[in-house]
Amino acid sequence: QVQLVESGGGLVQAGGSLMLSCAASGVSRRPMGWFRQAPGKERQFVAAISSSGGTYYVDSSVKGRFTISRDNAKNTVYLQMNSLKPEDTAVYYCAARRGGSGWYAATAEYDYWGQGTQVTVSS
Repeated sequence: QVQLVESGGGLVQAGGSLMLSCAASGVSRRPMGWFRQAPGKERQFVAAISSSGGTYYVDSSVKGRFTISRDNAKNTVYLQMNSLKPEDTAVYYCAARRGGSGWYAATAEYDYWGQGTQVTVSS
C-alpha cells in the first residue's frame, strides 16, 4: 500500500522560510512532485523531480525561491521554500507516479497523493 505523508507546514511571516518533507512508503525511486491548492482555486503545479533526483523543474511562479530535492535512501522528497509571500498560502500536496523516470508537471500524470499540509504566509 502506497502512503505519502507530508510534514513541515505551518504559519510563517512574509519573507520567511519553510521546508516541507514528503515521506513515501510502498513506492520508491519514482518521479515525484509538489502541488498546491488555495481556497477556491484549482490544484497548481509547484515543482517536480525525476526518480534519480538528477533532473527537476520548478514553476516560474516560485522559481528562485523554492527548491525541490530528494533523498532516495530515506525515500523522502523535500520542498525548500524561501522568501515566502502571502500568495504562497495554500495546502501543499506531495504526489508520486507508479512509473517513469523524468519529471512531470500535470496532476493527471500522478498516481498517488498525500493528504496535504497547510502553509500560511502572513503579511
